[in-house]
Amino acid sequence: MQVVDLMTARVITAMPGTELKHAAELMVKHRVSGLPIVDALGALVGMITEADFLRMQVEGANGAHVSDLMSSPVLTVTPELPLVEAASLMLSEDVNRMPVITNDGAMVGIISRFDVVNAFTRPDELIEDEIREDIIRRVLFVEPDAVGLRVDQGTVYLTGELETKSEVSLLAEMVRRLDGVVEVENALTWR
Repeated sequence: MQVVDLMTARVITAMPGTELKHAAELMVKHRVSGLPIVDALGALVGMITEADFLRMQVEGANGAHVSDLMSSPVLTVTPELPLVEAASLMLSEDVNRMPVITNDGAMVGIISRFDVVNAFTRPDELIEDEIREDIIRRVLFVEPDAVGLRVDQGTVYLTGELETKSEVSLLAEMVRRLDGVVEVENALTWR
């Protein structure tokens, strides 16, 4: 699973000149704990979080605009980064969210600790049903009973035999990208 599979694509942002009160109102209204700060062209220039507002209260800092309080530069990730690497980065750098930036610098989303945790809440039965019906039957055009499939605590176990090596690879990769899949144990073979 990659960052793109779990990120929030509709990101609430503010600009450096946004008043702090308005930024706080945006965070409360949209129930987010941080806002990416972008310039007039949409390029990421900083981040303001709940922690910044707390720090301002505790330290008695002054500021009228987001630019007075925001953190910069900001730790970012790419959409293709494996989720496990993004989660590891969040832990090691002690951040709760990271903007998702393409190689050409466009912000396409944001990933948070909540997004990572949310991936683990999907019931095994729903994951199994999606694999059988949506992937095996409708994408690979294979009878679902031709593949041995078991899902246990988000780990998907695949057994059996498919026609080609590319079908085996495709199935494993598509399963790996599903929400709620923690790991894929692929014991499939091909004719």
